Amino acid sequence: MVVSSIAHKNGKIDFDDIQTSQNYTLESAYAQSKLANLLFTHALAKRLKGTPITVNALHPGIVATNLGSNHNWLRTKARNVLKRSLLSPEEGARTVVFLATDEGVQNISGRYFFECKPIESSDASHDECVAERLWEMSESLAGMRHSENGRKAIPHSALVPISA
Repeated sequence: MVVSSIAHKNGKIDFDDIQTSQNYTLESAYAQSKLANLLFTHALAKRLKGTPITVNALHPGIVATNLGSNHNWLRTKARNVLKRSLLSPEEGARTVVFLATDEGVQNISGRYFFECKPIESSDASHDECVAERLWEMSESLAGMRHSENGRKAIPHSALVPISA
């Protein structure tokens, strides 16, 4: 399973600055990474079709974590005030646990979940051309090779199901 975020809706994949080294802002980097998570989920689900392995993404909700706790004092104060109205880490983990354990989703793949239910992700997250280009760029950055039959290889470790 892939943890994404509703922030993916604000994301845009910038292939000219994929690592946001030229135009970094916390918000745009986060949104781009969460959109990339969903594009990857859809591309992997397509590659795993016909196998017993599934992949899904989820939005855990807005969880009270320490993410962003090293920002300036004003942001830290604001985060601490807002934290009281956010989900606890345990509440945020509900959909993760659901996807990992519920038999009702064992044959569902390539979907996006929130509050233990499938929901629609943004149109941008379903762009197959962008997903394939991002997949190929990721393979290149990771130094992955093609398999003997010319198809792009998925590492065996990514295909081993986790036992309950």
